[in-house]
Amino acid sequence: MNVALYGKRGRRWAMTERGEKALWRDAATLRIGPSQLHWDGETLVIDIHEVNALLPLPVRGRVRVRPQVLGQRRFRLDPSGKHIWEPLAPRARVEVEMTHPDVRWTGTGYLDANHGTEPLEEGFADWQWSRAHLAGGDTAVIYEGRLRDGSDFGMALRIGIDGNAEVAEMPAAVTLPRTGWHVARATRADPGEAVTIRATWEDTPFYSRTALATQFWGEPVHAVHESLSLDRFRSGIVQWMLPWRMPRRG
Repeated sequence: MNVALYGKRGRRWAMTERGEKALWRDAATLRIGPSQLHWDGETLVIDIHEVNALLPLPVRGRVRVRPQVLGQRRFRLDPSGKHIWEPLAPRARVEVEMTHPDVRWTGTGYLDANHGTEPLEEGFADWQWSRAHLAGGDTAVIYEGRLRDGSDFGMALRIGIDGNAEVAEMPAAVTLPRTGWHVARATRADPGEAVTIRATWEDTPFYSRTALATQFWGEPVHAVHESLSLDRFRSGIVQWMLPWRMPRRG
């Protein structure tokens, strides 16, 4: 269970790796230790019962994700199909009610999933991903990067309110400033349009999550962007650092 929240006391993290015995699931529920996700037929209810990764402060609360659009297909990210990506709910209503820290808000969100038959670092060297909600209800998703064999992959999708995804023209490449950990960031925008970094929400040795102001297909948008370096992730120093931020419990 991986949670990052911003409360009155600042950012609070709950990132814990747990063993096989802490996992339980059926068709509607996924339980990992004391936290769980449950699908009630209309809403994904996420109950969080964790402890902060750095200081032993509680992280408690509930998140409800109500899909407004349901994705209609999944996508292979590599030629062999070892890695699959699914935009499960390209547009959703999100309600956050945390007691520890004291955080409550509602807004428009997004839900997707990656799964496959090998670890991500075995299949990819890096990737760049962006998502933006368009004014008419569509969702723009741009997903690109390098596979472990050195070849490139990439797609630009426009997902309609019916959940169907259409391939769209890939906007022009834009290089962004590196993060504080010097992770490379790149995105897309209509030719000649500027991209503004509104905020950097996560800055780690191998991953960043950024809020952007950009333009896709003639429409100014606020986009959520992520950069992931799997070369960094599988390096010895980062693997040594991970347990300090993500405790491992049997």
